[in-house]
Amino acid sequence: MRAAGITLLSLALTTAVIGNAYYQKKQFYPSVVYITKSNPSMAVIYIQAFILVILMGKLMRKVFFGQLRAAEFEHLMERSWYAVTETCLAFTVFRDDFSPKFVALFTVLLFLKSFHWLAEDRVDFMERSPVISWLFHIRVLSLLTMLGALDLNFVGHAYQSTITKGASVQLVFGFEYAILLTIVINITIKYALHTIDLNSENPWDNKAVFLLYTELVMGFFKVFLYMAFVAIMVRIYTLPLFAFRPMYYTMRSFKKAFNDVILSRRAIRNMNTLYPDATPEELAAADNVCIICREEMVTGKQSTCNCCIRFIKLPCNHIFHTSCLRSWFQRQQTCPTCRLNILRTPVTNVQNPAAPHVGQPQGQQPQGAPAAGLPQPPAGVNPFQPLLGAAGVFPGPFPFWQPFQHPFQQPPAAGPAGNNPQQAGDTSQQPRSGGSVGGTSSGTTGSGMSTATSSQSPSSSTSTSSSTFASTSSQFTPPPPQPSQQPGTNVPFFCPPFPFMPFIPPPMPPANFTGLSTEELQRMEGITRESVEARLQCLRNIQLLLDASVTLMLQYSAAAASASAAS
Repeated sequence: MRAAGITLLSLALTTAVIGNAYYQKKQFYPSVVYITKSNPSMAVIYIQAFILVILMGKLMRKVFFGQLRAAEFEHLMERSWYAVTETCLAFTVFRDDFSPKFVALFTVLLFLKSFHWLAEDRVDFMERSPVISWLFHIRVLSLLTMLGALDLNFVGHAYQSTITKGASVQLVFGFEYAILLTIVINITIKYALHTIDLNSENPWDNKAVFLLYTELVMGFFKVFLYMAFVAIMVRIYTLPLFAFRPMYYTMRSFKKAFNDVILSRRAIRNMNTLYPDATPEELAAADNVCIICREEMVTGKQSTCNCCIRFIKLPCNHIFHTSCLRSWFQRQQTCPTCRLNILRTPVTNVQNPAAPHVGQPQGQQPQGAPAAGLPQPPAGVNPFQPLLGAAGVFPGPFPFWQPFQHPFQQPPAAGPAGNNPQQAGDTSQQPRSGGSVGGTSSGTTGSGMSTATSSQSPSSSTSTSSSTFASTSSQFTPPPPQPSQQPGTNVPFFCPPFPFMPFIPPPMPPANFTGLSTEELQRMEGITRESVEARLQCLRNIQLLLDASVTLMLQYSAAAASASAAS
Protein backbone atom coordinates (compact mmCIF):
# COMPACT_ATOMS: atom_id res chain seq x y z
CA MET A 1 0.00 0.00 0.00
CA ARG A 2 2.83 2.36 0.83
CA ALA A 3 4.64 1.58 -2.44
CA ALA A 4 1.43 2.18 -4.39
CA GLY A 5 0.96 5.54 -2.68
CA ILE A 6 4.51 6.62 -3.50
CA THR A 7 4.04 5.53 -7.11
CA LEU A 8 0.79 7.50 -7.47
CA LEU A 9 2.33 10.57 -5.85
CA SER A 10 5.33 10.45 -8.19
CA LEU A 11 3.05 10.03 -11.19
CA ALA A 12 0.97 13.03 -10.11
CA LEU A 13 4.07 15.21 -9.67
CA THR A 14 5.42 14.17 -13.07
CA THR A 15 2.08 14.98 -14.71
CA ALA A 16 2.04 18.37 -13.01
CA VAL A 17 5.59 19.20 -14.15
CA ILE A 18 4.93 18.22 -17.77
CA GLY A 19 1.57 20.01 -17.81
CA ASN A 20 3.10 23.18 -16.37
CA ALA A 21 5.89 23.18 -18.96
CA TYR A 22 3.49 22.63 -21.84
CA TYR A 23 1.10 25.25 -20.45
CA GLN A 24 3.87 27.86 -20.38
CA LYS A 25 5.66 27.07 -23.68
CA LYS A 26 2.75 25.71 -25.77
CA GLN A 27 5.14 23.55 -27.87
CA PHE A 28 7.03 20.30 -27.41
CA TYR A 29 10.64 21.39 -27.92
CA PRO A 30 10.45 24.56 -25.79
CA SER A 31 8.71 22.51 -23.08
CA VAL A 32 11.57 19.98 -23.06
CA VAL A 33 14.14 22.76 -22.84
CA TYR A 34 12.20 24.33 -19.99
CA ILE A 35 12.10 21.05 -18.03
CA THR A 36 15.82 20.36 -18.52
CA LYS A 37 16.75 23.87 -17.37
CA SER A 38 14.59 23.70 -14.24
CA ASN A 39 16.20 21.87 -11.31
CA PRO A 40 12.92 21.08 -9.47
CA SER A 41 11.43 19.69 -12.67
CA MET A 42 14.50 17.50 -13.29
CA ALA A 43 14.37 16.24 -9.69
CA VAL A 44 10.78 15.12 -10.22
CA ILE A 45 11.71 13.46 -13.53
CA TYR A 46 14.62 11.61 -11.86
CA ILE A 47 12.35 10.34 -9.11
CA GLN A 48 9.83 9.17 -11.67
CA ALA A 49 12.54 7.38 -13.67
CA PHE A 50 13.83 5.67 -10.51
CA ILE A 51 10.33 4.45 -9.66
CA LEU A 52 9.86 3.17 -13.21
CA VAL A 53 13.11 1.20 -12.93
CA ILE A 54 11.91 -0.34 -9.66
CA LEU A 55 8.56 -1.27 -11.21
CA MET A 56 10.27 -2.80 -14.22
CA GLY A 57 12.56 -4.78 -11.92
CA LYS A 58 9.59 -6.14 -9.98
CA LEU A 59 7.89 -7.11 -13.22
CA MET A 60 10.96 -8.93 -14.52
CA ARG A 61 11.46 -10.58 -11.14
CA LYS A 62 7.88 -11.86 -11.24
CA VAL A 63 8.33 -13.16 -14.78
CA PHE A 64 11.75 -14.83 -14.42
CA PHE A 65 11.85 -15.82 -10.73
CA GLY A 66 8.38 -15.79 -9.26
CA GLN A 67 8.63 -15.52 -5.48
CA LEU A 68 12.12 -14.82 -4.15
CA ARG A 69 13.42 -16.91 -1.28
CA ALA A 70 14.61 -15.22 1.90
CA ALA A 71 18.25 -16.10 1.22
CA GLU A 72 18.07 -14.68 -2.32
CA PHE A 73 16.54 -11.42 -1.13
CA GLU A 74 19.13 -11.10 1.64
CA HIS A 75 22.03 -11.68 -0.76
CA LEU A 76 20.54 -9.16 -3.20
CA MET A 77 20.25 -6.42 -0.58
CA GLU A 78 23.73 -7.10 0.80
CA ARG A 79 25.38 -6.90 -2.60
CA SER A 80 23.32 -3.90 -3.68
CA TRP A 81 24.68 -1.70 -0.89
CA TYR A 82 28.26 -2.47 -1.91
CA ALA A 83 27.41 -1.84 -5.57
CA VAL A 84 25.88 1.56 -4.77
CA THR A 85 28.99 2.51 -2.76
CA GLU A 86 31.28 1.52 -5.62
CA THR A 87 29.12 3.53 -8.02
CA CYS A 88 29.51 6.63 -5.86
CA LEU A 89 33.29 6.14 -5.88
CA ALA A 90 33.18 5.80 -9.66
CA PHE A 91 31.35 9.15 -9.86
CA THR A 92 34.33 10.81 -8.17
CA VAL A 93 36.75 9.42 -10.77
CA PHE A 94 34.60 10.50 -13.75
CA ARG A 95 33.23 13.76 -12.37
CA ASP A 96 34.02 15.54 -15.64
CA ASP A 97 31.71 13.15 -17.52
CA PHE A 98 28.89 13.48 -14.99
CA SER A 99 25.62 13.86 -16.87
CA PRO A 100 22.10 12.36 -16.95
CA LYS A 101 23.33 9.83 -19.51
CA PHE A 102 26.17 8.83 -17.18
CA VAL A 103 23.71 8.30 -14.30
CA ALA A 104 21.38 6.33 -16.55
CA LEU A 105 24.19 4.02 -17.69
CA PHE A 106 25.21 3.27 -14.11
CA THR A 107 21.58 2.65 -13.18
CA VAL A 108 21.21 0.13 -15.99
CA LEU A 109 24.47 -1.52 -14.89
CA LEU A 110 23.20 -1.95 -11.32
CA PHE A 111 19.87 -3.20 -12.66
CA LEU A 112 21.53 -5.93 -14.73
CA LYS A 113 23.96 -6.82 -11.93
CA SER A 114 21.06 -7.59 -9.61
CA PHE A 115 19.58 -10.05 -12.11
CA HIS A 116 22.96 -11.73 -12.54
CA TRP A 117 23.15 -12.27 -8.78
CA LEU A 118 19.60 -13.63 -8.61
CA ALA A 119 20.24 -15.99 -11.53
CA GLU A 120 23.37 -17.33 -9.82
CA ASP A 121 21.53 -18.01 -6.56
CA ARG A 122 18.60 -19.62 -8.36
CA VAL A 123 20.82 -22.00 -10.36
CA ASP A 124 22.73 -22.95 -7.20
CA PHE A 125 19.37 -23.79 -5.64
CA MET A 126 18.86 -26.51 -8.28
CA GLU A 127 21.24 -28.83 -6.43
CA ARG A 128 19.20 -28.57 -3.23
CA SER A 129 15.72 -28.58 -4.74
CA PRO A 130 14.02 -32.01 -4.91
CA VAL A 131 11.62 -31.06 -7.73
CA ILE A 132 12.52 -28.96 -10.80
CA SER A 133 9.60 -28.08 -13.06
CA TRP A 134 9.59 -27.20 -16.75
CA LEU A 135 8.65 -23.62 -15.87
CA PHE A 136 11.89 -23.33 -13.92
CA HIS A 137 13.94 -24.41 -16.95
CA ILE A 138 12.08 -22.02 -19.26
CA ARG A 139 12.62 -19.11 -16.88
CA VAL A 140 16.32 -19.81 -16.36
CA LEU A 141 17.07 -20.34 -20.04
CA SER A 142 15.18 -17.19 -21.04
CA LEU A 143 16.91 -15.11 -18.39
CA LEU A 144 20.39 -16.38 -19.26
CA THR A 145 19.77 -15.75 -22.96
CA MET A 146 18.59 -12.20 -22.31
CA LEU A 147 21.45 -11.38 -19.93
CA GLY A 148 24.06 -12.83 -22.28
CA ALA A 149 22.71 -10.86 -25.24
CA LEU A 150 22.64 -7.60 -23.27
CA ASP A 151 26.17 -8.14 -21.95
CA LEU A 152 27.52 -8.82 -25.44
CA ASN A 153 25.71 -5.76 -26.80
CA PHE A 154 27.08 -3.43 -24.12
CA VAL A 155 30.61 -4.84 -24.46
CA GLY A 156 30.49 -4.26 -28.22
CA HIS A 157 29.12 -0.73 -27.76
CA ALA A 158 31.88 0.12 -25.25
CA TYR A 159 34.54 -1.27 -27.58
CA GLN A 160 33.30 0.73 -30.56
CA SER A 161 33.01 3.90 -28.49
CA THR A 162 36.56 3.50 -27.15
CA ILE A 163 37.99 2.84 -30.62
CA THR A 164 36.25 5.81 -32.26
CA LYS A 165 36.20 8.42 -29.47
CA GLY A 166 39.14 7.35 -27.33
CA ALA A 167 39.24 6.43 -23.65
CA SER A 168 36.15 7.54 -21.77
CA VAL A 169 33.72 6.29 -19.18
CA GLN A 170 32.73 3.57 -21.64
CA LEU A 171 35.97 1.83 -20.69
CA VAL A 172 34.54 1.15 -17.23
CA PHE A 173 31.26 -0.12 -18.60
CA GLY A 174 33.04 -2.36 -21.09
CA PHE A 175 35.03 -4.13 -18.35
CA GLU A 176 32.01 -4.35 -16.06
CA TYR A 177 29.88 -6.02 -18.73
CA ALA A 178 32.78 -8.31 -19.67
CA ILE A 179 32.93 -9.53 -16.07
CA LEU A 180 29.15 -9.96 -16.06
CA LEU A 181 29.51 -12.01 -19.26
CA THR A 182 31.93 -14.39 -17.50
CA ILE A 183 29.35 -14.73 -14.71
CA VAL A 184 26.68 -15.65 -17.29
CA ILE A 185 28.98 -18.28 -18.81
CA ASN A 186 29.70 -19.72 -15.36
CA ILE A 187 25.98 -19.85 -14.52
CA THR A 188 25.21 -21.53 -17.85
CA ILE A 189 27.82 -24.24 -17.26
CA LYS A 190 26.49 -24.86 -13.76
CA TYR A 191 22.95 -25.08 -15.09
CA ALA A 192 23.99 -27.60 -17.74
CA LEU A 193 25.83 -29.76 -15.18
CA HIS A 194 22.92 -29.69 -12.72
CA THR A 195 20.47 -30.55 -15.49
CA ILE A 196 22.53 -33.54 -16.60
CA ASP A 197 22.74 -34.72 -12.99
CA LEU A 198 18.99 -34.35 -12.46
CA ASN A 199 18.09 -36.22 -15.64
CA SER A 200 20.36 -39.18 -14.88
CA GLU A 201 18.98 -42.15 -12.98
CA ASN A 202 21.91 -42.21 -10.58
CA PRO A 203 23.90 -39.29 -9.15
CA TRP A 204 26.68 -38.08 -11.40
CA ASP A 205 30.01 -38.65 -9.67
CA ASN A 206 32.08 -36.39 -11.92
CA LYS A 207 29.86 -33.33 -11.52
CA ALA A 208 31.88 -32.02 -8.58
CA VAL A 209 35.08 -32.27 -10.65
CA PHE A 210 33.61 -30.23 -13.52
CA LEU A 211 32.20 -27.64 -11.11
CA LEU A 212 35.56 -27.28 -9.41
CA TYR A 213 37.48 -26.76 -12.63
CA THR A 214 34.79 -24.41 -13.95
CA GLU A 215 35.19 -22.19 -10.89
CA LEU A 216 38.96 -22.26 -11.37
CA VAL A 217 38.89 -21.28 -15.06
CA MET A 218 36.22 -18.58 -14.65
CA GLY A 219 38.05 -17.19 -11.64
CA PHE A 220 41.23 -16.95 -13.68
CA PHE A 221 39.47 -14.99 -16.44
CA LYS A 222 37.90 -12.61 -13.92
CA VAL A 223 41.23 -11.99 -12.20
CA PHE A 224 42.84 -11.30 -15.59
CA LEU A 225 40.09 -8.82 -16.50
CA TYR A 226 40.38 -6.97 -13.19
CA MET A 227 44.17 -6.75 -13.43
CA ALA A 228 43.97 -5.41 -16.99
CA PHE A 229 41.26 -2.93 -15.99
CA VAL A 230 43.29 -1.59 -13.05
CA ALA A 231 46.42 -1.29 -15.20
CA ILE A 232 44.58 0.65 -17.93
CA MET A 233 42.81 2.91 -15.42
CA VAL A 234 46.07 3.75 -13.63
CA ARG A 235 47.72 4.55 -16.96
CA ILE A 236 44.89 6.75 -18.30
CA TYR A 237 42.99 8.14 -15.29
CA THR A 238 43.91 7.30 -11.70
CA LEU A 239 43.80 4.47 -9.21
CA PRO A 240 40.27 2.94 -9.38
CA LEU A 241 39.33 2.59 -5.74
CA PHE A 242 35.84 1.36 -6.64
CA ALA A 243 37.36 -1.79 -8.22
CA PHE A 244 39.48 -2.85 -5.24
CA ARG A 245 36.80 -4.67 -3.24
CA PRO A 246 35.43 -6.84 -6.09
CA MET A 247 38.97 -7.49 -7.33
CA TYR A 248 40.04 -8.63 -3.86
CA TYR A 249 37.07 -11.00 -3.53
CA THR A 250 37.69 -12.34 -7.03
CA MET A 251 41.34 -13.07 -6.27
CA ARG A 252 40.39 -14.71 -3.00
CA SER A 253 37.83 -16.92 -4.75
CA PHE A 254 40.39 -17.88 -7.39
CA LYS A 255 42.93 -18.77 -4.70
CA LYS A 256 40.34 -20.87 -2.88
CA ALA A 257 39.40 -22.70 -6.09
CA PHE A 258 43.07 -23.37 -6.85
CA ASN A 259 43.70 -24.71 -3.34
CA ASP A 260 40.56 -26.84 -3.54
CA VAL A 261 41.79 -28.46 -6.74
CA ILE A 262 45.18 -29.28 -5.23
CA LEU A 263 43.80 -30.52 -1.90
CA SER A 264 41.07 -32.60 -3.52
CA ARG A 265 43.56 -34.33 -5.81
CA ARG A 266 45.81 -35.02 -2.84
CA ALA A 267 42.95 -36.41 -0.77
CA ILE A 268 41.79 -38.65 -3.63
CA ARG A 269 45.34 -39.90 -4.14
CA ASN A 270 45.58 -40.75 -0.45
CA MET A 271 42.24 -42.52 -0.65
CA ASN A 272 43.38 -44.65 -3.57
CA THR A 273 46.82 -45.52 -2.21
CA LEU A 274 46.82 -45.35 1.59
CA TYR A 275 43.40 -46.22 2.94
CA PRO A 276 42.48 -49.92 3.06
CA ASP A 277 39.23 -51.49 1.95
CA ALA A 278 36.77 -52.39 4.66
CA THR A 279 36.26 -56.09 5.27
CA PRO A 280 32.83 -57.71 5.69
CA GLU A 281 33.60 -58.19 9.39
CA GLU A 282 34.28 -54.47 9.83
CA LEU A 283 31.08 -53.62 7.97
CA ALA A 284 29.10 -55.93 10.23
CA ALA A 285 30.69 -54.50 13.38
CA ALA A 286 30.17 -50.82 12.42
CA ASP A 287 27.22 -48.82 11.15
CA ASN A 288 26.77 -49.98 7.57
CA VAL A 289 24.95 -46.85 6.37
CA CYS A 290 26.95 -44.42 4.24
CA ILE A 291 26.03 -41.00 5.60
CA ILE A 292 26.88 -39.33 2.26
CA CYS A 293 24.31 -41.15 0.12
CA ARG A 294 22.23 -42.64 3.00
CA GLU A 295 22.47 -46.13 1.48
CA GLU A 296 23.34 -49.37 3.24
CA MET A 297 26.77 -50.76 2.50
CA VAL A 298 26.36 -54.45 1.74
CA THR A 299 29.11 -56.51 0.16
CA GLY A 300 28.25 -57.56 -3.39
CA LYS A 301 25.23 -55.24 -3.68
CA GLN A 302 25.01 -52.34 -6.14
CA SER A 303 23.52 -49.32 -4.35
CA THR A 304 21.05 -46.89 -5.91
CA CYS A 305 23.63 -44.08 -5.84
CA ASN A 306 25.70 -45.90 -8.48
CA CYS A 307 28.31 -46.66 -5.86
CA CYS A 308 30.67 -49.53 -6.47
CA ILE A 309 30.97 -52.39 -4.06
CA ARG A 310 34.28 -51.08 -2.68
CA PHE A 311 34.20 -49.53 0.76
CA ILE A 312 37.00 -47.32 2.09
CA LYS A 313 37.91 -47.13 5.76
CA LEU A 314 39.41 -43.81 6.85
CA PRO A 315 42.02 -43.48 9.63
CA CYS A 316 39.17 -42.63 12.04
CA ASN A 317 37.62 -46.08 11.28
CA HIS A 318 34.57 -44.61 9.49
CA ILE A 319 33.53 -46.46 6.34
CA PHE A 320 32.01 -44.98 3.16
CA HIS A 321 31.42 -45.81 -0.48
CA THR A 322 34.44 -45.14 -2.66
CA SER A 323 32.59 -42.97 -5.18
CA CYS A 324 30.74 -41.08 -2.44
CA LEU A 325 34.01 -40.35 -0.69
CA ARG A 326 35.60 -39.20 -3.94
CA SER A 327 32.77 -36.74 -4.53
CA TRP A 328 33.03 -35.55 -0.93
CA PHE A 329 36.77 -34.94 -1.22
CA GLN A 330 36.13 -32.70 -4.20
CA ARG A 331 34.42 -30.26 -1.83
CA GLN A 332 36.26 -30.68 1.47
CA GLN A 333 39.02 -32.88 2.81
CA THR A 334 37.54 -33.99 6.13
CA CYS A 335 35.75 -37.06 7.38
CA PRO A 336 32.00 -36.63 6.79
CA THR A 337 31.24 -38.04 10.24
CA CYS A 338 33.84 -36.72 12.70
CA ARG A 339 35.38 -33.87 10.63
CA LEU A 340 38.86 -35.36 10.94
CA ASN A 341 41.34 -33.64 8.62
CA ILE A 342 42.37 -36.36 6.22
CA LEU A 343 45.43 -34.56 4.86
CA ARG A 344 46.93 -33.91 8.30
CA THR A 345 46.34 -37.39 9.72
CA PRO A 346 49.33 -39.73 9.35
CA VAL A 347 48.43 -43.19 8.13
CA THR A 348 50.46 -45.90 9.86
CA ASN A 349 49.88 -49.48 8.83
CA VAL A 350 52.95 -50.85 10.58
CA GLN A 351 52.07 -53.09 13.51
CA ASN A 352 54.24 -54.19 16.39
CA PRO A 353 55.70 -57.60 15.46
CA ALA A 354 56.45 -58.50 19.06
CA ALA A 355 54.26 -61.15 20.60
CA PRO A 356 51.84 -59.98 23.28
CA HIS A 357 52.65 -60.71 26.89
CA VAL A 358 51.05 -63.55 28.71
CA GLY A 359 47.80 -62.63 30.38
CA GLN A 360 47.36 -59.46 28.35
CA PRO A 361 44.66 -58.81 25.70
CA GLN A 362 45.62 -59.00 22.06
CA GLY A 363 46.54 -55.62 20.51
CA GLN A 364 47.15 -53.91 23.89
CA GLN A 365 50.62 -52.62 24.68
CA PRO A 366 52.16 -53.69 27.99
CA GLN A 367 52.41 -51.09 30.69
CA GLY A 368 55.74 -49.33 30.60
CA ALA A 369 56.36 -50.20 26.93
CA PRO A 370 57.10 -47.25 24.66
CA ALA A 371 54.63 -46.16 22.01
CA ALA A 372 55.18 -47.44 18.51
CA GLY A 373 57.12 -45.12 16.27
CA LEU A 374 58.77 -43.11 19.09
CA PRO A 375 62.60 -43.05 19.20
CA GLN A 376 64.06 -44.81 22.20
CA PRO A 377 67.33 -43.69 23.81
CA PRO A 378 70.05 -46.33 23.86
CA ALA A 379 70.68 -48.19 27.05
CA GLY A 380 73.08 -46.52 29.46
CA VAL A 381 72.69 -43.00 28.03
CA ASN A 382 71.55 -40.14 30.22
CA PRO A 383 68.09 -39.00 29.02
CA PHE A 384 68.95 -35.43 30.12
CA GLN A 385 71.99 -35.30 27.83
CA PRO A 386 70.40 -32.76 25.37
CA LEU A 387 70.09 -30.27 28.25
CA LEU A 388 73.80 -30.42 29.08
CA GLY A 389 76.38 -28.08 27.70
CA ALA A 390 79.74 -28.85 26.15
CA ALA A 391 81.22 -29.46 29.60
CA GLY A 392 78.57 -32.03 30.45
CA VAL A 393 76.91 -29.86 33.14
CA PHE A 394 73.93 -27.60 32.69
CA PRO A 395 75.21 -24.02 33.16
CA GLY A 396 71.96 -22.77 34.71
CA PRO A 397 70.22 -19.44 34.15
CA PHE A 398 73.02 -17.58 35.95
CA PRO A 399 76.50 -18.61 34.72
CA PHE A 400 78.33 -16.88 37.59
CA TRP A 401 76.70 -19.25 40.11
CA GLN A 402 78.24 -22.67 40.24
CA PRO A 403 75.69 -25.50 40.11
CA PHE A 404 75.26 -27.49 43.25
CA GLN A 405 76.42 -31.10 43.05
CA HIS A 406 74.43 -33.50 45.21
CA PRO A 407 75.92 -36.97 45.13
CA PHE A 408 73.53 -39.70 44.30
CA GLN A 409 74.44 -42.96 45.96
CA GLN A 410 74.21 -45.73 43.46
CA PRO A 411 72.48 -48.75 45.00
CA PRO A 412 74.35 -52.03 44.90
CA ALA A 413 73.64 -54.18 41.90
CA ALA A 414 71.37 -57.13 42.40
CA GLY A 415 73.16 -60.44 42.72
CA PRO A 416 72.25 -63.64 40.93
CA ALA A 417 68.87 -65.03 41.72
CA GLY A 418 70.33 -68.32 42.71
CA ASN A 419 72.67 -66.85 45.36
CA ASN A 420 69.97 -64.89 47.20
CA PRO A 421 66.62 -66.66 47.24
CA GLN A 422 65.13 -64.18 49.70
CA GLN A 423 65.83 -61.30 47.33
CA ALA A 424 64.24 -63.20 44.48
CA GLY A 425 61.16 -63.67 46.57
CA ASP A 426 61.06 -59.99 47.43
CA THR A 427 61.44 -59.12 43.79
CA SER A 428 58.43 -61.12 42.84
CA GLN A 429 56.39 -59.17 45.38
CA GLN A 430 57.29 -55.66 44.20
CA PRO A 431 54.73 -53.56 42.34
CA ARG A 432 55.41 -52.44 38.82
CA SER A 433 56.78 -48.94 38.35
CA GLY A 434 54.76 -46.26 36.60
CA GLY A 435 51.91 -45.49 39.00
CA SER A 436 49.49 -48.12 37.71
CA VAL A 437 50.54 -50.97 39.94
CA GLY A 438 47.79 -53.22 40.95
CA GLY A 439 45.25 -50.91 39.46
CA THR A 440 42.88 -53.77 38.80
CA SER A 441 44.10 -56.19 41.43
CA SER A 442 43.24 -53.83 44.26
CA GLY A 443 39.71 -53.58 42.97
CA THR A 444 39.24 -57.35 42.79
CA THR A 445 40.58 -58.35 46.20
CA GLY A 446 37.64 -56.87 48.07
CA SER A 447 37.56 -55.86 51.71
CA GLY A 448 39.63 -58.79 52.96
CA MET A 449 42.89 -57.22 51.92
CA SER A 450 42.05 -53.93 53.57
CA THR A 451 41.47 -55.74 56.88
CA ALA A 452 44.93 -57.27 56.70
CA THR A 453 46.65 -53.89 56.31
CA SER A 454 44.50 -51.58 58.41
CA SER A 455 46.25 -52.43 61.70
CA GLN A 456 49.63 -51.04 60.63
CA SER A 457 50.77 -47.62 61.84
CA PRO A 458 51.96 -44.71 59.67
CA SER A 459 55.57 -45.15 60.74
CA SER A 460 55.64 -48.76 59.66
CA SER A 461 53.98 -47.76 56.39
CA THR A 462 56.72 -45.25 55.67
CA SER A 463 59.49 -47.72 56.38
CA THR A 464 57.82 -50.34 54.23
CA SER A 465 57.55 -47.85 51.36
CA SER A 466 61.25 -46.97 51.65
CA SER A 467 62.30 -50.59 51.59
CA THR A 468 59.98 -51.27 48.67
CA PHE A 469 61.48 -48.43 46.63
CA ALA A 470 65.01 -49.50 47.45
CA SER A 471 64.43 -53.10 46.45
CA THR A 472 62.67 -52.08 43.25
CA SER A 473 65.31 -49.56 42.19
CA SER A 474 68.06 -52.11 42.79
CA GLN A 475 66.84 -54.13 39.81
CA PHE A 476 67.62 -51.35 37.32
CA THR A 477 71.08 -49.87 37.03
CA PRO A 478 70.98 -46.09 36.52
CA PRO A 479 72.90 -44.61 33.58
CA PRO A 480 76.63 -43.98 34.06
CA PRO A 481 77.78 -40.53 35.22
CA GLN A 482 78.82 -37.89 32.74
CA PRO A 483 82.54 -37.29 32.18
CA SER A 484 82.57 -33.88 33.85
CA GLN A 485 80.47 -34.88 36.84
CA GLN A 486 81.71 -36.17 40.14
CA PRO A 487 81.61 -39.90 40.71
CA GLY A 488 78.25 -40.96 41.98
CA THR A 489 76.26 -38.29 40.16
CA ASN A 490 74.25 -39.33 37.14
CA VAL A 491 71.65 -36.61 36.52
CA PRO A 492 72.18 -32.99 35.47
CA PHE A 493 71.76 -30.47 38.23
CA PHE A 494 70.22 -27.06 37.66
CA CYS A 495 71.19 -23.89 39.41
CA PRO A 496 68.49 -22.78 41.88
CA PRO A 497 66.96 -19.36 41.31
CA PHE A 498 68.31 -18.17 44.69
CA PRO A 499 71.62 -19.31 46.25
CA PHE A 500 70.13 -19.78 49.72
CA MET A 501 67.47 -22.23 48.54
CA PRO A 502 68.31 -25.95 48.58
CA PHE A 503 68.43 -27.69 45.22
CA ILE A 504 65.72 -30.20 44.33
CA PRO A 505 66.97 -32.74 41.79
CA PRO A 506 64.69 -33.60 38.88
CA PRO A 507 62.77 -36.87 38.99
CA MET A 508 64.33 -39.99 37.57
CA PRO A 509 63.00 -41.10 34.19
CA PRO A 510 60.68 -44.12 34.23
CA ALA A 511 62.28 -47.50 33.88
CA ASN A 512 62.25 -49.23 30.51
CA PHE A 513 60.73 -52.71 30.69
CA THR A 514 61.07 -53.56 27.00
CA GLY A 515 64.23 -55.61 27.55
CA LEU A 516 62.68 -57.92 30.16
CA SER A 517 61.39 -61.34 29.27
CA THR A 518 57.91 -62.65 29.99
CA GLU A 519 59.10 -64.68 32.99
CA GLU A 520 60.84 -61.65 34.50
CA LEU A 521 57.72 -59.51 34.07
CA GLN A 522 55.54 -62.18 35.67
CA ARG A 523 57.99 -62.57 38.55
CA MET A 524 58.12 -58.79 39.07
CA GLU A 525 54.33 -58.45 38.82
CA GLY A 526 53.56 -61.21 41.28
CA ILE A 527 50.35 -63.20 41.49
CA THR A 528 50.34 -64.26 45.16
CA ARG A 529 48.52 -62.83 48.16
CA GLU A 530 51.70 -61.17 49.43
CA SER A 531 52.10 -59.29 46.16
CA VAL A 532 48.56 -57.95 46.33
CA GLU A 533 49.11 -56.86 49.95
CA ALA A 534 52.32 -55.10 48.93
CA ARG A 535 50.46 -53.21 46.20
CA LEU A 536 47.76 -52.12 48.60
CA GLN A 537 50.38 -51.02 51.11
CA CYS A 538 52.16 -49.00 48.43
CA LEU A 539 48.92 -47.27 47.49
CA ARG A 540 48.27 -46.42 51.14
CA ASN A 541 51.75 -44.97 51.45
CA ILE A 542 51.13 -42.81 48.40
CA GLN A 543 47.86 -41.62 49.93
CA LEU A 544 49.66 -40.69 53.18
CA LEU A 545 52.29 -38.72 51.27
CA LEU A 546 49.63 -36.85 49.31
CA ASP A 547 47.73 -35.99 52.50
CA ALA A 548 50.93 -34.73 54.09
CA SER A 549 51.67 -32.58 51.05
CA VAL A 550 48.20 -31.05 51.15
CA THR A 551 48.58 -30.31 54.88
CA LEU A 552 51.92 -28.59 54.31
CA MET A 553 50.49 -26.51 51.48
CA LEU A 554 47.63 -25.39 53.71
CA GLN A 555 50.09 -24.42 56.44
CA TYR A 556 52.19 -22.45 53.95
CA SER A 557 49.09 -20.67 52.66
CA ALA A 558 47.97 -19.76 56.18
CA ALA A 559 51.45 -18.47 57.07
CA ALA A 560 51.61 -16.37 53.90
CA ALA A 561 48.14 -14.94 54.55
CA SER A 562 49.01 -14.02 58.14
CA ALA A 563 52.29 -12.42 57.05
CA SER A 564 50.55 -10.34 54.39
CA ALA A 565 47.85 -9.29 56.87
CA ALA A 566 50.47 -8.26 59.45
CA SER A 567 52.39 -6.18 56.89
